[in-house]
Amino acid sequence: MHTGVKPYSCSDCGKSFSRLGHLKTHKRIHTGEKPYFCSDCLKCFTTSTELKVHQRIHTGEKPYSCSDCVKCFTTYSGLEGHRRTHTGEKPYTCSNCVKCFTSSTKLKIHQRTHTGEKPYLCSDCGARFSRLGHLNTHERIHTREKPYSCSDCGKGFSRLGNLKTHERIHTGEKPYSCSDCVKCFTTSTELKGHQRTHTGEKPYSCSDCVKCFTTYSGLIGHQRTHTGEKPFSCSDCVCIRS
Repeated sequence: MHTGVKPYSCSDCGKSFSRLGHLKTHKRIHTGEKPYFCSDCLKCFTTSTELKVHQRIHTGEKPYSCSDCVKCFTTYSGLEGHRRTHTGEKPYTCSNCVKCFTSSTKLKIHQRTHTGEKPYLCSDCGARFSRLGHLNTHERIHTREKPYSCSDCGKGFSRLGNLKTHERIHTGEKPYSCSDCVKCFTTSTELKGHQRTHTGEKPYSCSDCVKCFTTYSGLIGHQRTHTGEKPFSCSDCVCIRS
């Protein structure tokens, strides 16, 4: 019988739980402990459920299928959230603003923009994140894991988005077009930088002189005229950093 009583509270954040086991699992968010590891890639997880879901990446298993379309999902919550893209239903409302969400998970993540809560801790460097996915991506900096590889050239990437952008090199796709001229670009960042040629905006300024630049990379290149840094060397001759 569920009484609603939550006698077990976290000494770090004050959150309460009805079961001691739930409190112990929750505390791993603060300690960074990940006792469950994948035998295929040695990646570690906080709970056995997270491990089980992760292992579907290796097996390709997607046991939850949508009855309205052909899409399948690794988790039931993923399927439930997807179904609402068909119905348009957004039953979870934020009490701090007017935004609504298709799942309780998305609402919970959104609410952290109000509270500033970052419950996911990197055990390697101490950086904190509001989303588990952001922590997982960040951890690849330490592990150098690149799980997303290009089918054309084999190059690996730590993020799926970076792979998709890279693949446009092979396909020639340029989905971002300038509304002022006919030019198209591979990424939204390239488009944004280009649009400044129309607006004249130069948001990146040099702290050593009065020069301003349309792109951050332009600023970085310019700053080397002050520092004398020459980071690029020729592999074919001895004229290094020339």
